[in-house]
Amino acid sequence: MNPLAISPDTNFEPADLMGGLYGDGMIVCKAAFSRQWVSQLRQDVDILFGEAKRQPGGALNRGPNRFYVEVHPERISGFVDLVTHPWVEAVCNSVLGPEYRIVEAGFDVPGPGAANQPWHRDLEMPQVTASTRRLNSLAFNLTTVDVTEAMGPLEIAPGTQWDDLSKSGDATGMFPPKSWYPRYEARAQRKMPQMGDISARSALTIHRGTANRSSQSRPVFVLGVDAPDATNAERHDLQVTRTFWNRLPPAVRDHLTCRVVDALEPIVQAHAIEGLKMGE
Repeated sequence: MNPLAISPDTNFEPADLMGGLYGDGMIVCKAAFSRQWVSQLRQDVDILFGEAKRQPGGALNRGPNRFYVEVHPERISGFVDLVTHPWVEAVCNSVLGPEYRIVEAGFDVPGPGAANQPWHRDLEMPQVTASTRRLNSLAFNLTTVDVTEAMGPLEIAPGTQWDDLSKSGDATGMFPPKSWYPRYEARAQRKMPQMGDISARSALTIHRGTANRSSQSRPVFVLGVDAPDATNAERHDLQVTRTFWNRLPPAVRDHLTCRVVDALEPIVQAHAIEGLKMGE
């Protein structure tokens, strides 16, 4: 299967990629993968989600009927296709530098009945970002469905990756007070990606999942990538077997922060976000 729906020799301008992530805080590559490739990803996600729900602590609660699951890269049949996609590589090199590190693989599943999340960012702002205005991590999202308004699309407030929450009264540095919500609601953009689209965003950009009023789940794959000075790998437990590691292209191994094991072990998820469990 040819996964690419765009020309592999497409040139992506670093100024455009950086301008979007340092400006709005989110950029998109439309139709980056074929729909057939995404259908296979959805099958993988459905299998892994079923397994995670049967494993204690396998699916983290991110709000009513909303879950997050970290996965082993080799359980995703298209993992190498994703991390070597020319747009993904161009974004990582442009924003995070040539020594970027892949530290997270997982997926979010907002199911039917998922409620609005509170406005939040996924991480506390690193000191380097607060003091120098440099982004040192990115989250790539890849939808497995054609998103509709009823399915609870992601809503972001562009430009808010620079908001200083240190004076908001929230000890985690991730949740602005409700008195700040009017500003986010005034700036809000709902994202309606289609199968094959990839987005990249700063996890610091204020956002929320909205209520899923449909009868369908909206699984989205998540790839977390760090600059060399970021520490997000500490929240995750990326593992690959020695057999899989030896099969990986050197260009992938060079960027993967993981444990190489003889047999895959259950993932102990450390990136629980307590403030999301109850919804808005």
